[in-house]
Amino acid sequence: MGTTLDAISPTDTFVLPDYTAPGLATLMPTVVDVVRGRNDAASAFFGASLGGVDRVVVLALDGLGFFQLEPRLGELRNLRRGVVQRGYSVGPTTTATALTSLTTGATPAEHGVLGYRVRLGTHAILNTLRWSSSAYDVAPPLPMDFQPVPPFCGETPVVVTKYLFAKTGFTQVHLRGGRLRYWHTMSSLVSKVLGSIADGEKLIFAYYDGIDTVAHEFGLGEPYERELRMVDVFVGMLLDELPAGTALIITSDHGQVEIPSSPLRIDENVMALVKSLSGEGRFRWLHCHPGATERVAEMASAYYCDVAKVMVRSEVLAQGIFGGTPTRGVQARVGDVALIPTEPVSFFDPDDTGALQLVCRHGGLTAAEMIIPILTFVR
Repeated sequence: MGTTLDAISPTDTFVLPDYTAPGLATLMPTVVDVVRGRNDAASAFFGASLGGVDRVVVLALDGLGFFQLEPRLGELRNLRRGVVQRGYSVGPTTTATALTSLTTGATPAEHGVLGYRVRLGTHAILNTLRWSSSAYDVAPPLPMDFQPVPPFCGETPVVVTKYLFAKTGFTQVHLRGGRLRYWHTMSSLVSKVLGSIADGEKLIFAYYDGIDTVAHEFGLGEPYERELRMVDVFVGMLLDELPAGTALIITSDHGQVEIPSSPLRIDENVMALVKSLSGEGRFRWLHCHPGATERVAEMASAYYCDVAKVMVRSEVLAQGIFGGTPTRGVQARVGDVALIPTEPVSFFDPDDTGALQLVCRHGGLTAAEMIIPILTFVR
């Protein structure tokens, strides 16, 4: 773990991702090295000896931030059995962007999934999780055209995921090439992973979304801790039955921030110069009318500098938030001005609402959202 990563505090409000350090953009290539017999560098990466390991299970627990797990780890008797270290998520810390980096080992600039809701063509918005377009006359793109980086470094692992996600475009974006096996309950996730090992599989990727779901609905209180205890139980089931020569790597896509108030409505004077919105509540993009970008950034800074970073697109790229400079076509997927909260707030978009008032959110660059755990267990 690098000293910069070590030094990050849970109260840091703006953490730039380091795409060369342990984290989502570097984990999968290291895992694939193990499967291909190159274990030495992997041992250094994971902080645990992987000598003799020739099989890896990667379990992604959606929404489990390092700074939410760390203070509760002492009560989780199975999760605490692993070697625990920190890693970087990506910018923005949203599921579609982060999971694509995890499976491809690529930065957002390279794979092009720059957010939860991105511009599509001249006037539509693509919801990248649902793979749906906001405009009836603009069809969603082919997943392989939108995200060209092969997942799993060209390997074709078994992927154990929820049946609900079986036929989505986003599954094709970040899991294509994987041989899908579906789970319906927590115990069946364990059974599918163990069954794949029994079949001789060397690389297995499993995904569980319960922690993120509970945090969104209930926040980080007792229901969240109850969910962590349930996860600890099924991790224990896995650990107890993994055969020798197996490493279990548990990580996440992003952390969470509790938002005590309703989303902030962007001031009407700013919105008068804005055509549309995209992104997510904690990384909101403003698409400005021609020639209005500087004025919008200036006005938004005046209104929101106490709760958010306000950056024009060139500043976002210069800060390395996407891990490089995307092609011009990919850059067109985001807006002109970004509002990135540094306080527990989010920014409202009337086209980005749901049935639930979300208690926890993510997408921003606070330490609570950016730093994810990497737990390594070797059998």
